[in-house]
Formats: sequence, structure tokens, C-alpha cells
Amino acid sequence: MSALRRKFGDDYQVVTTSSSGSGLQPQGSGQSPQQQLVPKRKRQRFVDKNGRCNVQHGNLGSETSRYLSDLFTTLVDLKWRWNLFIFILTYTVAWLFMASMWWVIAYTRGDLNKAHVGNYTPCVANVYNFPSAFLFFIETEATIGYGYRYITDKCPEGIILFLFQSILGSIVDAFLIGCMFIKMSQPKKRAETLMFSEHAVISMRDGKLTLMFRVGNLRNSHMVSAQIRCKLLKG
Repeated sequence: MSALRRKFGDDYQVVTTSSSGSGLQPQGSGQSPQQQLVPKRKRQRFVDKNGRCNVQHGNLGSETSRYLSDLFTTLVDLKWRWNLFIFILTYTVAWLFMASMWWVIAYTRGDLNKAHVGNYTPCVANVYNFPSAFLFFIETEATIGYGYRYITDKCPEGIILFLFQSILGSIVDAFLIGCMFIKMSQPKKRAETLMFSEHAVISMRDGKLTLMFRVGNLRNSHMVSAQIRCKLLKG
């Protein structure tokens, strides 16, 4: 058996089965047992070496609503591709929605047809169609202000929409940019430069059996106030 283990390594275990069929045979029955190599079942780690816990919670009920109740933390915990997708989608939808609101105001007031009349004062100067309304919104939101398109004082609904646009833009910027900043500042990649010993040992230390392993830092920078937490599973 030891020769087989040295030959095939620790990934296989040796089992003995009877050559006469199923069932266990008593010792001394005269039948020669056959030795077979059966691959060991790979046991999944409880905690990965990068610190990620492999435990998944199930049967909690209304799991989606719990994630949506804390939307900011959910966005921070998402992968980067989903964060960038939500970031681009949110800004695109907000821009199209606000540009449509400016176009609706110009359409209801008749500014699209009367903008070229000399003595007519439109709500927003030089807005003739949806692309020009979209450009006006971008210029206002990004504080570019080319001076070609501007709100006049003959449009109270435009002033109210401008105030709503400023408040909504500030909320969206604070939410999304704050989420991206916190996600970039998380030291998740830092754990990949911390190396753990391949095997843990139990040895006598101060008269007591102690579980010991080694942790190494691949970076030259020092870690201040480092703390190590371990989880022990007893069978």
C-alpha cells in the first residue's frame, strides 16, 4: 500500500474490495482481496487564501428586496463590469430624459416653429429640435455654457425644470461617483500579495499544542495595525 501511495501520490486512496461480488468478506475467508485506486473527493475550502468566505446563504426569503434595501452597498459589492454598465446606463437615461423634458417644453410652447421669428422670445434660445435640446442640457449640466443656447426670462416652467435638473444632477453625481470612489479605494487586490504557508502544523509552544502557519508580505511597504482572524472547524 505504501508503494502504491508513493507511486500515485496523495490524490488517491487505496480501498480493498472482494473479488466475489458485493458485501464485506470476513478476514481469513481465503479470498484474495483486490486493491483499487479511487481518487479522493476534493473538499472545498471553507475560506480561500485571499480571505473570501465560501459560505453561501440560502432559503432566506425575499433576498432581492434585501439587496435593494441597501442599494449603495450592493453597487459597491458588484463587479467592475456591472458597475461601469450601471454608471453609463444611469447617465445615459438621465440625459435622454432631461433632454426630452426640454424638448417637450419647446414643443408645447411652439418654440420649434417660431424660433426663427425675429420678435419672438422662446423659452430656450436656439433650440429647434431634439438634438439642440440635448446639447443645451449637456452644456447646462456640464457647466460648459457656450453662450449660444440660454434660458430666457419668459419661461417660468423652464426655470423650474432648470432647478430640478440641478438637484437631480447633484444627487446622481454624488451617488455614482461616491460609489466608484469607494470601490476603487477598497484594498481587495492587496490580499493577493499576502502569501500563506501551504501547510499548517501543530507543535508544542509554551507547553501547549499550538496551530501555527506563516504569513508573508510580497510588497516592500509595511502594514500598520495589521490584524489576523482565523476560523477553526472541528469535525
